[in-house]
Amino acid sequence: MKLALFLPLALAAFVGVAHADEADKVRETTKAEADAFTARIYAGAPGDKAYACFVRRYDAEHLARHPRQKVASMKLLISAETDEEDKQLHNSFRMGFRYRHRSGDFDSSGSCGSHAVLLSQGDEIRMGCGVDCEGGGIEVALSKDSKAAIVRLQQIRVWQNNRPDDEAEHALVAGADDKIFRLDRTDTSDCASLVTDRKELAALRHK
Repeated sequence: MKLALFLPLALAAFVGVAHADEADKVRETTKAEADAFTARIYAGAPGDKAYACFVRRYDAEHLARHPRQKVASMKLLISAETDEEDKQLHNSFRMGFRYRHRSGDFDSSGSCGSHAVLLSQGDEIRMGCGVDCEGGGIEVALSKDSKAAIVRLQQIRVWQNNRPDDEAEHALVAGADDKIFRLDRTDTSDCASLVTDRKELAALRHK
């Protein structure tokens, strides 16, 4: 699985997600900051391959308090793999979710690059992840205790029922209650539904 992505593309993906007033406050982290953030994501040194799974299923009480929220549940799988050519650790993401008033499973995926960990205002480190061909993207941060992922988005290309054809393509656009999602860290097996490659699925289940 090739996950290579140059930093300028990752920067573009991050700035595309960030609000306009935040864009000029974004900088690349130092290697030490990036390594520390990576270790927090994967709950330890990632080695050559690592996974982190975050899940949230919104209950009726939460949805009642947020009547304009479109998303009813969301899963996020962050993966790291060392590229054989450049020997760098590259991150990628897969996201699955269900709408509140719409049937079917929706998903998206993309690359977060090798050094695409950026620091924004308030000393919060965020990882910028993008979907190919101007498909939007997400920002991923961590709660202070590293037990939850904070996902921010403006717009991201998604597909229904894991179908990559253009006819199945949609977009999740942030509304009043769909801009920021807090997902709880859980066992990587809870994100198995996001993986279609059998070898990778076996590796995920053994983590």
